[in-house]
Amino acid sequence: MAGIENWGAFSRAEPELAKTVEERFGAFTHHILATLRKDGSPRTTGLEVRFLDGELWLGMMPNSLKALDLRRDPRFALQANPGEGTGMGGGDVRISGRAFEVTDPEVKAAYTKEVEPPEQFHLFRTELTEVTRTYVEDDTYLVLQVWKPGAPLRTIKRT
Repeated sequence: MAGIENWGAFSRAEPELAKTVEERFGAFTHHILATLRKDGSPRTTGLEVRFLDGELWLGMMPNSLKALDLRRDPRFALQANPGEGTGMGGGDVRISGRAFEVTDPEVKAAYTKEVEPPEQFHLFRTELTEVTRTYVEDDTYLVLQVWKPGAPLRTIKRT
């Protein structure tokens, strides 16, 4: 699909932002995933994510509601755990896109070897539609960085 890229393509296009986003997701184990229920309303749930081999992977327990949501409608939003307090070192980061279930046994075996999930699981490969970082600069500016496939990184500063 035109205009959709995986994590590796994003990392090559915006290496500094990609590094910051990975560090924010790496700071904590659990993050917030938003999917769409059958009726179109949002569902938010906790999730662990992995950045491996140029992909952002989402792994889920068998028949979890979030996995069933993504099978039905692949759109998702993912927000990094802000951590304790209000510091949010590195800023608030969010990723939006589409997630597609991986059923290839070789791909799942390679992921299992690397990650060692505790049981049977659903594995989803992601394609990005937006990456956003929001942070405070010099205790003065709210800075918003927005990346979308095929467009340059936009940086907006607000006072």
